[in-house]
Amino acid sequence: MPESLRITASQIDPGLLALPWSTPLAKWPSERIVSLPKGLSRHLVRFADLSGRVVAVKETTGEMAQREYDMLGNLARLDVPCVERVAVIAGRSNERGDALAAALVTSHLRFSMPYRALFTRVLRPDTATRLVDALALLLVRLHNVGFYWGDVSLSNTLFRRDAGAFAAYLVDAETGELHEEGLTEGQRLYDLDLARTNIAGEIMDLAAGGRLEHGVDAVAIADGIVSSYHSLWAALTAEESFSAGETWRITERVERLNALGFDIDEMSMTAAADGTRVEIQPKVVDAGHHQRRLIRLTGLDVEENQARRLLNDLDEFRARSKKDWADEEMYAHEWLTRVFEPVVRAIPYDLRAKLEPAEVFHQVLEHRWYLSQAGRRSVPLAEVLTSYINDVLRHRRDEATIMGPPTETMSLPVVTGAMLLPDDDEEIDWRDLV
Repeated sequence: MPESLRITASQIDPGLLALPWSTPLAKWPSERIVSLPKGLSRHLVRFADLSGRVVAVKETTGEMAQREYDMLGNLARLDVPCVERVAVIAGRSNERGDALAAALVTSHLRFSMPYRALFTRVLRPDTATRLVDALALLLVRLHNVGFYWGDVSLSNTLFRRDAGAFAAYLVDAETGELHEEGLTEGQRLYDLDLARTNIAGEIMDLAAGGRLEHGVDAVAIADGIVSSYHSLWAALTAEESFSAGETWRITERVERLNALGFDIDEMSMTAAADGTRVEIQPKVVDAGHHQRRLIRLTGLDVEENQARRLLNDLDEFRARSKKDWADEEMYAHEWLTRVFEPVVRAIPYDLRAKLEPAEVFHQVLEHRWYLSQAGRRSVPLAEVLTSYINDVLRHRRDEATIMGPPTETMSLPVVTGAMLLPDDDEEIDWRDLV
């Protein structure tokens, strides 16, 4: 190992020293490479095994690697959905002493997928809409903490399933800027226009390759992020005025934001001099309303929509309970041990990499509803689980570290024993399989 090698790491991992930093990333031996699909990137990116976990290694300049490393740390402290930073590797050189590019190392986000890995044949319009909506929410959250992305795109985002929707995570923060005083409207709208342009180009690229369902309008899909963004931003920040006798409107505004998954840390209220009108405006809004409630009650850390779905089932469980406990945590503990955990434990070990537990639980609830509707009867949970495992889950691809067919967006060397996606496993609604 060259003496000039410099490693800046968020956590000490001796495995970093064992990676072949004196070899250009493009020539790393296949035994070091993990074969995973990835989005398009201006830099060379490869996935590697680091002490039993998968990391992404990106070659770039030393200055840009350090800048992005610092930015990812700042975003993590602001609780923004993004990949976890691992290390910056600088001072690389080969055996002849020739300088090599610096590298940024980030953790692979388990159960996440680049948008191109969500299908193997064609992208359906409803899937595209869900992806764009998830990206719009991510952009709102970033802008809300004063982050200007500068390169918003589907390729720079990872997606995780979230109870029928998707949750979006920022992957590439290379062009980002964090403004403590917040963003101007011009900065926000320019970022949004970049998002629309990039998404349209990405969807058109799919169409040119025959991977877009016939008749789908790429521009219309891209326009969706604009309308979704403006709707969310207005819900979070718009000033609202009402008569002094309509104070219930304050509670309604809070509940509306909670339903969208946001909490209000501060509310600005101004009353007219004559007392006839009241104006309110949320000041600081944090995402994760349902996530925080579920963690408090059960310790489960899941995506926002999954948390909402699990809380609904918990609330129904409490309503059906014949016990009269004053403490909500007692109902939550009983629901966790008698409902959620038995479902998760019922999944065969060899199928547990298919989906994360919260998504499995959500899909089991959905499957129970469809079986009950089809049979016009209440279906026992044991029967639901057997049907779901054999008819649905067993036919899904693994998403813990999702594999994909060899494409131009994939690290080509294949790990021995890795499972490739079946050709017919395009991104579909699992209910189509029932």
